[in-house]
Amino acid sequence: MSVNQSAVRDLKNIKDFIRWTYSRFLKADLFYGHGTDNAWDEAVHLVLRSLKLPLDFERSMLDCALTTDEKKRILKLVHLRISKRQPLPYLLGEAWFMGLPFKVTHDTLIPRSPIMGLLENEFQPWLPYSPTTILDMCTGSGCLGIVASLVFEDAQVDITDISSSALEVAKENILFHQVEDRVNAIESDMFANLADKKYDLIICNPPYVDADDYNSAPREFHNEPQLALTSGDDGLDFTRNFLTKVAEHLTDNGICVYEVGNTEVALQENYPDVPFMWVELPAGGNGVFVLTKEQLSKFHF
Repeated sequence: MSVNQSAVRDLKNIKDFIRWTYSRFLKADLFYGHGTDNAWDEAVHLVLRSLKLPLDFERSMLDCALTTDEKKRILKLVHLRISKRQPLPYLLGEAWFMGLPFKVTHDTLIPRSPIMGLLENEFQPWLPYSPTTILDMCTGSGCLGIVASLVFEDAQVDITDISSSALEVAKENILFHQVEDRVNAIESDMFANLADKKYDLIICNPPYVDADDYNSAPREFHNEPQLALTSGDDGLDFTRNFLTKVAEHLTDNGICVYEVGNTEVALQENYPDVPFMWVELPAGGNGVFVLTKEQLSKFHF
């Protein structure tokens, strides 16, 4: 009898499947970094969400029995998570960002940007006014731009990506969160299709992973679109180009909030005279800087 046949026969309820999935994940030595950071939370998330149950599902209901079809669905996802190292959000078709669900596919990066913490604080103290025009470049699933539209309800938001497939997913998320009157999806290679548009706030989580980091990354990351992750040997190809153009697309008091992750060191070495304002991130981590229009205009990148 196969493992799956045995599980269908022996495991009865939600609690059984969470415990079994947890044990399987521990044995598989998976990498966690796409919404959870440990085997237990990943097991709970997989089982509950595969059953379309909320993550705060009433504990007293964990003894509910599962149908054979429900059991098989869970077992299939567990198998794919372990054998293919598929990140859980791709298996479920959804990721959570700032407490909100977003559709994701293999065409989009899985939302996890630490810029989330700055959105929660409305980019204070770097943005002393409420922006009326916002750009979310390299938007992927659209999560940063859509959340920005919910935080700044009077703003018009453009979200852009070079990937038409990613933008199709973003458009679905725009409709799901009912912000289609304030969020516009534009296919664009950086600023190419934005003409003379200017913004009070530009947010960008671009590809920035260098070649060494990408090649040594866990298999889970290699299931994400490489286009959204890598940018040349040192990870700075996109950033160098961006810095030459961004000032002309900011309003006079505008700011740019930009993520470079571990490539922070290489960026500072390349531009030692630029006064990058590195943000202390609420949830920890590094690699997000702020630059104003005034600061950007002083340098010839």
